[in-house]
Amino acid sequence: MSLFKLNCKLTFFKLRPPARSYGSDVKKTRLHEFHVRHGGKMVPFAGYMMPVKYADSIASSHLHTRRQCSLFDVSHMLQTKIRGRHREQFMERICVTDIQNMGTGKSALSLFIDDRTGGILDDLIITKTDGDFLYMVTNAGCKEQDTRMLTEQLSIFKSSGHEASLEFLDSDEQSLLALQGPSSAAVLQSFVDGSTHLSTLYFMDSITATVCGVPDCRVTRCGYTGEDGFEISVPSDRVEAIAESFVAQDDVKLAGLGARDTLRLEAGMCLHGSDISAETTPVEAALMWTISRKRRDERRFPGATVILKQLSDGAQRKRVGLVQKAHGAPVRGGAVLFDVANGEKIGSVTSGCPSPTLSQNIAMGYVDSKFAKNGTEIQTEVRGQKIPMVVTKMPFVKPNYYSKPKK
Repeated sequence: MSLFKLNCKLTFFKLRPPARSYGSDVKKTRLHEFHVRHGGKMVPFAGYMMPVKYADSIASSHLHTRRQCSLFDVSHMLQTKIRGRHREQFMERICVTDIQNMGTGKSALSLFIDDRTGGILDDLIITKTDGDFLYMVTNAGCKEQDTRMLTEQLSIFKSSGHEASLEFLDSDEQSLLALQGPSSAAVLQSFVDGSTHLSTLYFMDSITATVCGVPDCRVTRCGYTGEDGFEISVPSDRVEAIAESFVAQDDVKLAGLGARDTLRLEAGMCLHGSDISAETTPVEAALMWTISRKRRDERRFPGATVILKQLSDGAQRKRVGLVQKAHGAPVRGGAVLFDVANGEKIGSVTSGCPSPTLSQNIAMGYVDSKFAKNGTEIQTEVRGQKIPMVVTKMPFVKPNYYSKPKK
């Protein structure tokens, strides 16, 4: 049985209006009162009340993250542990990563794929821990769909005699913080136990450490900002004390969804429900690097038939970066893209914003493949006016990851 197509809705703070309204079922992370106390402007996002900004403007928070360090609450994300003797084989049935050949303590960006269409159902970070489980973080907006899919696929997997189990970590019990920015390592190093040396923890490495006196916190050197940073999984009954310790440091400020969106767009990172979805494939989205040569050669990953054929034949459209050539209102998701020569539609914008780092408007979208070359001039329309744009290489801002030196 192949993975079924999921309708994964995700809301945005300005880049896209909320897909639905939230009633009494809206949830709060364990840091809700902490956010309010620190001046957070709370909005409904992916089923949770989350801070979109604090006293500082979104642009100010964005630039502080680029220059120093910001703390984000990402506890609305779904954290999952996968156990059992065949846990790696189970995950390889439903995501594209070659997990069995991952190193212990390594993390990787992966994708859930619709086996029938090759469409991206969700993106995720999967970690091969040094314990008896895999650790996974998936998108908050896809939480219900991912939980249902994983549960159904596990039932099928176990029916053939395999051993695996799932533990979905409730945000009331386990929280997730993201410390992002060039000074994040120095800040975190002052709060971990003496046996933990972050200088030897490289991008996409993951360990357990004592953080602010709390043992067994999972620390992964990763993030969505393009800067050096960490995601830290901590017990929810200790998360507020840990967060308070971080923000008491001169370098650290709180940041919300607004800064997160502008940072991730500058970094050229996709957001599910907008830049990638069940209607886009890894070939179209320029995410084939998530699928190793071994898995391609074996042709056994989800969606392999569709994806490898598209890779061979060529995709009809491609995800590209876009820069507005004129000042004015930024292009937002949903704007149509046109051929300058004849005015024909050639694609659409998936997300866009003013770039605080570059001081110009940037966007991401899909265009017909013949228009995907860097430097190609195209047009869009904002408030009835034609706006010139140019196709640009991503990321817009050079990443600053702490990577292991090449030998």
